[in-house]
This record gives sequence, structure tokens and C-alpha cells, in this order.
Amino acid sequence: MTDAPDTTTEEKTPEPATAEAPKPASSKKKKAKRTVSAGQVHVFATFNNTIVTITDTAGDALTSSSAGGCGFRGSKKGTAYAAQVAAEKAITAAKQQYGLSKADVFIRGIGLGREAAVRVLATSNIAVDSLKDVTGVPHGGCRPKKARRV
Repeated sequence: MTDAPDTTTEEKTPEPATAEAPKPASSKKKKAKRTVSAGQVHVFATFNNTIVTITDTAGDALTSSSAGGCGFRGSKKGTAYAAQVAAEKAITAAKQQYGLSKADVFIRGIGLGREAAVRVLATSNIAVDSLKDVTGVPHGGCRPKKARRV
């Protein structure tokens, strides 16, 4: 026997190129919709911006919004109205997607959006269980300026 290529006269017909449609994605398991009835609202209010983050009780973020993300630019981001709009956006998303109904509120910072963001909770029918200020306080403060020599 030789290792010569097979020279049979059998013609090979090309198979028709039929594009098989991909299988529908329904074969995957559908992700169960998560419901979080009680959560936490974290408001971070600075002079330049206000960030509202809504988490579950373990601290895992569900939704968040900021004044800058709502279309406010420059010095308008630090206003109370911008904080109100940001809080409304985050809270409505949490209510629609997760069914949030009551929350603990943690406020950090000294900006204008502190009270505005909390007022939105009351108008959006979310029960406030507790309200806590977690703004950082310096223990020793900054190093003082060097003594002036006269």
C-alpha cells in the first residue's frame, strides 16, 4: 500500500449553507426579581454636589443618583433643588425596581442638600425608621500654622 491520496471519482457536493437561527434566550433561567422592602438611604452632601445612594440592609447598593448625573452643571450641583431632583430619581428607581417602602437614613456632609433629600423621602411615601448624621468629625484637627515671629 502506498500513501497516495485517494483518487476516487466520487464527487463531493457542497452542503447548502443554511444559517441556523440561534436558539432563543429563553433557555436561560430567568433571574428572579429581588424585592427589598426595607433599606438604607445614604445622602452625601458637599458644597459642590449631592450623591444619594440606596442600599439594602447589608449595605449592597441598589440604586444611586447625583446632582451632576441629573443634568446639573457647575455651581448648580450644590443647590438644594439639585439634591431634591437627585433624591427623587434614586427613590423612584428603588421603589419601582425593588419595592422599597421603609428606610434608615444616613446623612454625611455639610452641603445644602441635606434636608432637601430627606424631605423627598416623606413626600414619596417611604417610612423613615431612623435618621442619623454620620459626618466625620476631626479628632485633633489640622496642624496649626507656625508661630509668628515678631
